[in-house]
Amino acid sequence: MNGNKLVRQIHRWLSLIFTVAVIINIVAMVRQAPAAWIGFLALVPLIPLLITGLYLFVLPYATRRAAAPGRRARRSRHASWGCAANLTNF
Repeated sequence: MNGNKLVRQIHRWLSLIFTVAVIINIVAMVRQAPAAWIGFLALVPLIPLLITGLYLFVLPYATRRAAAPGRRARRSRHASWGCAANLTNF
C-alpha cells in the first residue's frame, strides 16, 4: 500500500472514530450525567485527525513543487473553466 493511501485510510477511520466520540458526548450531555472524561473523548482522535488532514491538504502543493523545473506542472481541473489564477505555473 502506498504511503499516501495509508494516510488517507487512517484519516477516514479517524474521522469515523471522531464522529462516534462526538455522538457519545452528545448522548451523555442529554442524559445530564456528563463525566469529565467523556468530554475529552473526542479529543483523542481529533489530534491525529488534524495532523493527517493537514498532510493531505499540503500534499498536492508539495508534489507540484517537487516536479522537475523544466517540466510543466499538471494543470488544475479548474483551468479549463478559464480561471486566470489557475493558469499560472507555480
